[in-house]
Amino acid sequence: MENISQLSHIQEMIEDIVVLNNSSTRSYTIVENFIKSNDHIPFKYINAPSNLGVARGRNLAAAMAKGDIMVFVDDDIIIEDKNILPKIITSFSPHTPIDREIGVSCFKVLYYSNRQMQQTAFPHKNFNKHKDNTSLFTSYYIGCAHAFRKKVWDACGNYPEDFFYGMEEYDLGYRVLDKGYAIQYDASVVMLHKESPLGRKTKSEKQKMLWVNKSKVAWRFLPKQYFYSTAILWSGEYLIKSHLNLKFFLPAVREVASIPFSERRTPVSKSTLKYLRQTGARLWY
Repeated sequence: MENISQLSHIQEMIEDIVVLNNSSTRSYTIVENFIKSNDHIPFKYINAPSNLGVARGRNLAAAMAKGDIMVFVDDDIIIEDKNILPKIITSFSPHTPIDREIGVSCFKVLYYSNRQMQQTAFPHKNFNKHKDNTSLFTSYYIGCAHAFRKKVWDACGNYPEDFFYGMEEYDLGYRVLDKGYAIQYDASVVMLHKESPLGRKTKSEKQKMLWVNKSKVAWRFLPKQYFYSTAILWSGEYLIKSHLNLKFFLPAVREVASIPFSERRTPVSKSTLKYLRQTGARLWY
């Protein structure tokens, strides 16, 4: 919050700064005191009734926001560019011609510790091909640093409430594309991420959530063959990253197997599939 408070153009460009305490077990007194002592800054502090997870937590925060553009940043993001707000607005102008209005803009993310690009926060799977692009139309966005047009969020609906952790951006991203909007990466908007370049160790339970949720997304929005390939290939991803931890493996198999019987399909249109293929989306897994 101290970092955001030092940005230029706050008074004329920011409607509100929504801060969500997602039912933390640690004291937020220092946060609450900072807000009280900076009442000239439009902070809006929310105490969640319980740990809502990533998706439901962002839904609650978004419902409180009033601006035309909603900028989402994780709590370990640092912004060095004090003039970033006008750049975020400009990022919603297409850098190259396209017959879609930009609904989501995602940004260049560097590791805070060494200023190197964070590959896992780059919104395209072919990192080496596109890492030097100044802009890029893409098929998904990364949650740690991105912005939404409020009207697009309202038109597409919230993040899926059944996703506690992981893949919620894909679910909402497909809905954005199917409403006729585009997702654009803009390298001129730079944010620093205090994640270690060595990466985070994903717990087996979280890896299970990623597998199940990615399979749900594939079933809901893509041709059926992509659901089956996703379900199978992500099972291997789980086994590798969990070091053959079987505790969550069999429950995940049961959950994934039940998806065709419990989840409604709302496949994206032919024009959206064309956009996905034109932007090099990875659909098989």
